[in-house]
Amino acid sequence: MSRVQNSSPTAAPASAELERQLEQHRRELTAYCYRMVGSPFEAEDAVQETFIRAWRAYDRFEGRAAVRSWLYRIATNVCLDLLDGRKRRALPMDLGPAREPLASNLNTLPEVTWIEPIPDGRVVSDGDPAEVAVARETIRLAFVAALQYLPPRQRAVLILCEVLRWKATEVAELLETSVASVTSALQRARATLEASDPSALETGSSVDEADADLLARYVEAFERYDMDALTSLIQEDATQSMPPYDLWLRGREDILAWWVGPGGACRGSRMIPTTAANGAPAFGQYKPSETGDGYDPWALQVLELDGDKIVGFTFFLDTERVFPLFGLPARLES
Repeated sequence: MSRVQNSSPTAAPASAELERQLEQHRRELTAYCYRMVGSPFEAEDAVQETFIRAWRAYDRFEGRAAVRSWLYRIATNVCLDLLDGRKRRALPMDLGPAREPLASNLNTLPEVTWIEPIPDGRVVSDGDPAEVAVARETIRLAFVAALQYLPPRQRAVLILCEVLRWKATEVAELLETSVASVTSALQRARATLEASDPSALETGSSVDEADADLLARYVEAFERYDMDALTSLIQEDATQSMPPYDLWLRGREDILAWWVGPGGACRGSRMIPTTAANGAPAFGQYKPSETGDGYDPWALQVLELDGDKIVGFTFFLDTERVFPLFGLPARLES
């Protein structure tokens, strides 16, 4: 809240109390906005704008509703304003079929805005294990990408009803509409998700359930670039994507063919574990520098696991934005 200040001496006690009230909702509001907009940076900006609007309107609030529901109303309006007329964010899988592991298939699409990863610590609070599990499941990359298929108001209805478990009457009041309208929007949203990506609604292994030995073996095998060892760790129908490139791969054979072919420059990489991303294990990958000295940042690897196998790799290549977000160093020395 450092950017939201009130300089009036007489307002100082009230300002301090309001700041405290707002700050205690920051994490859950960031999670809500992230599900709405698909970007941690835009989500944090939306929360800050929510607090600014709340600060300015507080003298008219007068406690007619709970502060939490009032903040969600403001945050929803901020997100709807942000999303107005904008194309949805996406993952490569949303844009077309998997293709062969050839460098000629590696293209960027400047008109596409990609889903961006978020550290769990920004959006998941410690607490009841069941609630933590739901929070992580509903920030999974596939789920957030599936949400982007929904029109913004349907998106808000589904998140409020299905994720946050608000009653239809509460959502209707927040959106200033009827319960019948909310119920109808929720039904249409569910149908759209089922049609767009049913797998996004499935429950995978949580980061707490991640096999530490599996991850350790993966890091060791990747740093050694041992394809035989990696073969034993990757599920046969695994997928790989590399935003901002639109190419994505399906199948262990194609993934490994990419790694020893067009992706061969990853040989000799170093892997640094970092905080979980979108409810999944994540690592900073650093490739050997072309200067011959040290290692340069290459990708945030986010892994999807199913039991004792890796079933999905997302390599986020925008390290200038993503690495600072995850507290990863700008480069590694030799």
